[in-house]
Amino acid sequence: MASQQLSIYSIAAHRGFADALAAGLVPRYHEDGYGLARLTLLLPGRRAIRTMTEAFTRLMGEENRPEISGGLLLPRMAVIGDIELDETLGPLLDPIGEGADIPPAADPTRRWLRLAQLLKQAMERAGMQIPVASALLRQAREIGRAMDRLLVEGIGPEELLGERVLDIVGELSEHWKQNLHLFATVQAMWLAELQQRGETDVPARRNALFDHAARRWREDPPQMPIVAAGITSASPAIAGLLRAIAGLPKGAVVLPDLDLSLDDEVWDSLGRAGIGAEPGDAPLGPGDAVTHPQYHLKLLLNRMGVARGEVRAWHRRGASAAPPERSRALSSLFLPPRESASWVDLPPERRRLSGVRLMETARPEHEAQSIALLIREALEVPERRVALVTPDRGLARRVIAHLKRWNIQADDSAGRPMPHTTAGRMALLLAEILATRAAPVPLVAALSHPLAGGTGDERAAWLRRLRRFEKLLRGPRIDVGLEPIRAMLKSHAKERGSTTLLDWWETQVEPIVEPLVALGEHETVDMAEALSAIAAAGEALCATRIWAEADGRALSAAMETLRESAREVPTALAPAEVPLVLRDAIDTISVRPPYGGHPRIAIYGLIEARMSRADLVICGGLTENSWPQPPARDPLVAPAVMRAMGVPGGDFRIGLSAHDLAAALGAPEVVLSYARKDASGPAIASRFVLRVRAMLGELLDRHMETEIPALAEQLDFAQPVDPHPQPAPMPNAAQRKVDISATALDRLRSDPYQFYASHILRLKRLESIDEEPTPAWRGSAVHKILEDWYKKHDAAPGALIPLAEERLRELSGHPFMRGLWQPRLLAALEWLDAETQALRAEGRAIAAVEEKGRITVKGVEISARADRIDRLPNGELAIVDYKTGHPPRASEVAAGFALQLGTTGVIAAHEGFDQLRGEPTHFEYWSLARDRKSGEFGYRDEPILEGRKKSGIPREDFLATSERLLHDALDRWIVSEEPFTARLNPDLPGYNDYDQLMRLDEWQGRGPEGGDQ
Repeated sequence: MASQQLSIYSIAAHRGFADALAAGLVPRYHEDGYGLARLTLLLPGRRAIRTMTEAFTRLMGEENRPEISGGLLLPRMAVIGDIELDETLGPLLDPIGEGADIPPAADPTRRWLRLAQLLKQAMERAGMQIPVASALLRQAREIGRAMDRLLVEGIGPEELLGERVLDIVGELSEHWKQNLHLFATVQAMWLAELQQRGETDVPARRNALFDHAARRWREDPPQMPIVAAGITSASPAIAGLLRAIAGLPKGAVVLPDLDLSLDDEVWDSLGRAGIGAEPGDAPLGPGDAVTHPQYHLKLLLNRMGVARGEVRAWHRRGASAAPPERSRALSSLFLPPRESASWVDLPPERRRLSGVRLMETARPEHEAQSIALLIREALEVPERRVALVTPDRGLARRVIAHLKRWNIQADDSAGRPMPHTTAGRMALLLAEILATRAAPVPLVAALSHPLAGGTGDERAAWLRRLRRFEKLLRGPRIDVGLEPIRAMLKSHAKERGSTTLLDWWETQVEPIVEPLVALGEHETVDMAEALSAIAAAGEALCATRIWAEADGRALSAAMETLRESAREVPTALAPAEVPLVLRDAIDTISVRPPYGGHPRIAIYGLIEARMSRADLVICGGLTENSWPQPPARDPLVAPAVMRAMGVPGGDFRIGLSAHDLAAALGAPEVVLSYARKDASGPAIASRFVLRVRAMLGELLDRHMETEIPALAEQLDFAQPVDPHPQPAPMPNAAQRKVDISATALDRLRSDPYQFYASHILRLKRLESIDEEPTPAWRGSAVHKILEDWYKKHDAAPGALIPLAEERLRELSGHPFMRGLWQPRLLAALEWLDAETQALRAEGRAIAAVEEKGRITVKGVEISARADRIDRLPNGELAIVDYKTGHPPRASEVAAGFALQLGTTGVIAAHEGFDQLRGEPTHFEYWSLARDRKSGEFGYRDEPILEGRKKSGIPREDFLATSERLLHDALDRWIVSEEPFTARLNPDLPGYNDYDQLMRLDEWQGRGPEGGDQ
């Protein structure tokens, strides 16, 4: 009979939970204006407090409310915490002197670090391979989460040895057995340490507080009313507390969206939900419908010991209520699979979804634009409130950006992960500087960060110097550390005759980053020391601006907590692990925006949307792996073991997502939005959307929103323009008269437009920071090494390899260089050394190295820098061109597209090289690439048509042909008026530095009428 006195209510989805709750609480507890202030309202999370405050405020604005015409004192609102929120019970249930026998909670951050140490010890005892520290910490976090899940469910470690678990363990794979043993070992070690310290875990303490409050309220009911509202967590401790509140003389429990109209057969088909048919049965049956939106509520009621029939409907409705038919349709929509067959016989009133629209878009960008248009349209109606609910934070950010088109500011109430905030990015960049010892990319990113370098004129001066510094760093990476940067800046100051940039580095930048780089030079670094260095560098670079805003304050608190815990639990990390661990530590922190967005727009995550209501609710990102998200699997405790102990598996989250959607569908007007594609390719519409489509059947077309997506497509639509023609610029005669080098002559004949861009417009490609070494860069590096070998060591045998190793260390610290290209280059240089010494023995001598020569033809200076010119025993000359890759094919040379050897020979034949006389008869490519025939690195090749070769130029015609092709190029483009046509010879390989300038993609492959060929 006692159960009949329980005060348990449910607010149907169509009534609007927060507004309906406020509308019912005011007349019940108002009592001359002060009674509501005596009420204690227990809510699931901190966001719910804001939601209820807004609901009470809206209620104050309604007419015909004489009981609150003189004002309203809000009730005391306290947070119990939902299954997804790590909220404590709050001071309401843990006042001074109350619950003194409950041990204090262990610090979660300290526990995380300590679990990593215990995990390492357990793995050592088991003879397992110990991973790196960052991997240990990640696994320790998973262990902590699994322990918390068990504690929330009130499951002690002894139940891991229970009969149901032991029966399952024998059927598990060896992997799961090993992981379960490892988990149990670490848990036992941690619990022993907790007992020694006189502490308990946060979930265990929270459960103890719940039990303490429930027991105290049953023994001595409070005189003030207590209402628990919107709580759906089905943990045993919360269920016991709610049962106690429901039994209080002035207590009540209000559940959200419990379906009281669901048929008893369907309710029973949901499964055991915590109550086995026989004693000793597992609490959760294998056939339990854990993905049903009502399952977790059934689990809660069963743990409360309450039948669904004892729950009464709430007596009020909110201002933004939907028609009652909506709840009946939702009940039909989420029927279990077997019962869904009844859809074919549903009467219209049981599947009426008037006010619900489905919006299908092509891609995420289209979806965001369409949602923004829906919001913009809704704001045209006075006092109309609109909410976007989505688990996809990327979609939320895109919608916010699109709304700015109309100067509409909207805030994402779910917040941004700390690494995505301004302060969080700075901390991670400084950690990267430590890990990489000031690699160019994180260094420049940190120095150009919006918070760095001061404000106003100071910031402007800082950026001017930074741009010059960045330009110096472009290209392949120099070696790690600060010394190469310092040497580069000193060389730059010497060349330019100015020390401004060097002074800026030495006085303003280097003192900030030097402590970080010094830590990165150690094999391991203490976490607390690393965090202190990062914080000090951040404050030195950004002053107090790094801590000034909400994200900075949250970052400061997180880093201070982690640093204090790391001091108590010393944790050694490799420098490369510091940014990984820091990101893991702050990634779970969400920074929510302060007030200031549009008052009638709300953008929620799934948790934040609970209890909220608007006139128009847009559910966005309704695709599989987004809503619902894929169930997470515990990597340590097998799902079968969790189920045997009564812990809902990962599929339970699908049921919670379904309940969130059902609550959103209770709004007066709802739009279900999804895209056919996502960033990775075609996307599958959410199973919930497919249910809606299936239930609507032939009514689907009436519920499809097509106008807004079409308008979104038209919003940025631009009229098609004619394809860009193939560029063929025609500079005047004065502009054409430019000097030509031998390498430029090849470019002129193969692709005149590139010659025009580089030599007439004088446009040069700006290299990227930390770029992979390009063929041109590698060629320059090799030429410099060989020039030093010849000029400083007289090409002495055995001196080339040590010289090359030293120069390569100075030139680049790029991993591609050191790991892949450098070993191949050294092997090729060994061949080059041996080949040079062998030719010397035959009487061949090196006559010139990196020698500049020039002649004038038709008033144009033709120049060439000869890599090497040898004098043969008979006095003739051999022109040598070094290639780090494979040389041009002989057919390309014969066609006039690779004239460097021939042009150099023509200049030598006309005595264009100082003090070098003789007739060039040999024209050799010395390639450092792998010989396709022998497989070894390094080989010689001549583009001469002789012997068994089928292409090339006969040796006796080589100079004459080269000179003829030179004159032909001058006659066509330099002293004549032929256009510099882009990609004149499209089949020839070449550089793509000017493809964007020539708008290649707009015309290549199109026919004369603009269509594709």
